[in-house]
Amino acid sequence: MRRRHALRSLAVLLLATGLATGATSAYSAPKTLLVLGDSLSAEYGLSRGSGWVALMERRLQAEKIDATVVNASISGETTSGGRTRLPALLIKYHPSIVLIELGANDALRGLPVPAATANLRAMSLQARQAGARVMLIGMRVPPNYGRDYTEKFFGMYGALAKELKAPLVPFMLDGVADRPQLFQADRLHPLAEAHPTILANIWPTLLPMLKKQ
Repeated sequence: MRRRHALRSLAVLLLATGLATGATSAYSAPKTLLVLGDSLSAEYGLSRGSGWVALMERRLQAEKIDATVVNASISGETTSGGRTRLPALLIKYHPSIVLIELGANDALRGLPVPAATANLRAMSLQARQAGARVMLIGMRVPPNYGRDYTEKFFGMYGALAKELKAPLVPFMLDGVADRPQLFQADRLHPLAEAHPTILANIWPTLLPMLKKQ
């Protein structure tokens, strides 16, 4: 009887810890997601909590994924600014995943694509050296500086993702950019109604990263 009681207690303990079936949740380890972006991620012109980063945080909670979201995005941020700020953010938050959404302000100012590439590469390597995995979030911009510049800028994300073997969201405004009614009066920043679509563009790339231990 004593032996049977001990075995039953052990089984309850194993079930309680998820070891009885060997099936601990793919999302069981707590994660910190650091979003390093510009106004598109900083809720420019929006009510707090209506941007895609806040929507992502709520979806993580709804799907019972143990993750903390740190939104370190700043309106007007460039790749140079992000590169400068990232080391301190890595030390402070120790993220497991870094989502880099930068480059649009470089392009709007006509800054050299090789410089933006170097900055994005440096940020990705900094994050990896700190033990984080990196997702690149790409952008397209209007042909203000000519088609050649526009195409080189867009191609920068894919080339860098291939080089670094990093997950990539090719264009965060896919399904939004061609719908003027989804933009604020400045025609640059999406309305809150567009941000679920932005999250829908990002989520399928992020989800496998969340599953990976």
